[in-house]
Amino acid sequence: MRGLPFPTFAFGLLIAGAGACGSESGGGSSGAFRVALLTPGPVTDQSWNAGAYTGLLRIRDSLGAQISHIQTRAPAEFEENFREYGRQGYRLIIGHGFEFQDAAARVAPRFPASTYIVTSSTVAGPNYLGVRFEFEEPAYLAGMIAGVVTKTGVIGAIGGTELPPVRDGFAAYTAGARSVRPDVRVVTSYIGNWDDVSAGKEQALAQISQGVDLIFQNADAAGLGVFQAARETRRALVFGSNADQNAVAPDVIIGSVVIDLPHALLTVARRVREGPLPGEALSLGAETDAVRFAFNPALTDRLPAGLPERVDSAWQRMRRGELTVPRDAVPAEGASPASTR
Repeated sequence: MRGLPFPTFAFGLLIAGAGACGSESGGGSSGAFRVALLTPGPVTDQSWNAGAYTGLLRIRDSLGAQISHIQTRAPAEFEENFREYGRQGYRLIIGHGFEFQDAAARVAPRFPASTYIVTSSTVAGPNYLGVRFEFEEPAYLAGMIAGVVTKTGVIGAIGGTELPPVRDGFAAYTAGARSVRPDVRVVTSYIGNWDDVSAGKEQALAQISQGVDLIFQNADAAGLGVFQAARETRRALVFGSNADQNAVAPDVIIGSVVIDLPHALLTVARRVREGPLPGEALSLGAETDAVRFAFNPALTDRLPAGLPERVDSAWQRMRRGELTVPRDAVPAEGASPASTR
């Protein structure tokens, strides 16, 4: 997705525009279906946050919902804004990312009229639950491609921070690569944040200097720096992630590991509007079309003959439940200690 010129509003403005706050049990709703989205980063990142914002707009357009969005940066803001949306009587409140799950578990019970959703999470409670995307499935396919295409036998993975969903995706990527090339070497590194484009570029240049010629990045806005490094050196190809990023850098992106966030969030919003959700986390994968791998048509001539067909065969096996993607592959070398956004 290209850069989206959508504003991020200060919460004071949101309150002013939404009317008086309700009680701790929720209030202030006029009966409209009201949906709020909290993102941990800017919606101009052409990746994780941009996809969620597009999903929020689709909820507005498809369901006639009243919507609100705010960008949050620190855990204290997660809880504060969850609480404020609950007071205002929002029916559906989405925390976009694993890091929101603790705040949801603390705040949601105080606002039983609201439903709190946390993406990339498996939490569950009376009125809050996680939505887990089976990101590992297309990540495994990216690994298969990297294992076949690499000329050096060294491939890389670069993440924003070492959150469990990111780590699981890299484990699947490693497993996919080793399914076709058991001796492949995988170098993994973490930038330490999700916004620093220069740091993303530095991490990519460091990996390329070690012989890495395929990089799977999952770093939101910081991932744009990985594309820059690949373009400048012409020594590596890169995988997009979360959104279909093929058009962002079509000369170096071999394909994208896609979560169809607009489709997924609209699906969840419909379920919330129509009735109670199940008392367990939702899992959205190949069978729901929530995830997929998208080849970049501009670089198909760089692929060995028969590789797209081989990847599609593996994908169809996943959809039929015949191929289970492991999430506990042998850790790749070079991984840095865990951190949070």
